[in-house]
Amino acid sequence: QVQLVESGGGSAQAGGSLRLSCEASGYTYKPHCMAWFRQAPGKEREGVTAICTGNTYYADSVKDRFTISQDSAKNTLYLQMNNLKPEDTAIYYCAASNRPRVRTFNRNDYNYWGQGTQVTVSS
Repeated sequence: QVQLVESGGGSAQAGGSLRLSCEASGYTYKPHCMAWFRQAPGKEREGVTAICTGNTYYADSVKDRFTISQDSAKNTLYLQMNNLKPEDTAIYYCAASNRPRVRTFNRNDYNYWGQGTQVTVSS
């Protein structure tokens, strides 16, 4: 059974930085895609960034501020968040998919999820 465990959330001032980690375990084959989603209060869960077979994708709202990376040796996915804004406040979820076809930011195409970690950015 695949397990994803996020860490690194917390509070930051606007303009600050945080780094999230997601440690994956239990999979036989490496997922095709791993991604970060977020959900703010009262809003739908949205895709933030993904890495699929080596290609990276970013939502327009985080482009040039967030960076996704992975350390295959540690089975860990990272999200470096710089120049944080109050609108980045949300619960951030790590997700993985081993389905043959994945629409990058479609949450229904991801079959494994972490428990989420809170990120709060104050102005």
